[in-house]
Amino acid sequence: MKRTRKDSDMLEEYDFSKGIRGKYTKRYEEGTNVVVIDPDVAKFFPDHDSVNQALRSIAKIIKRQKRAPNKSLQRTADSRR
Repeated sequence: MKRTRKDSDMLEEYDFSKGIRGKYTKRYEEGTNVVVIDPDVAKFFPDHDSVNQALRSIAKIIKRQKRAPNKSLQRTADSRR
């Protein structure tokens, strides 16, 4: 492995010979969102896919709640008539 400069943070065990320079550059330039999850919550979500799946499920519920008329408000209005 060829080394161009000595970096104190790079250990000899690190092997970047199969690395691809700039692999995530475009995605990073488009913007990133980093969210830190508390440890007690993180134990239920082992990876980013499980977090995304849970959030999508919650988003569907929220959408349904917004579309559905609030039945408790309808009952209150009906009882006033």
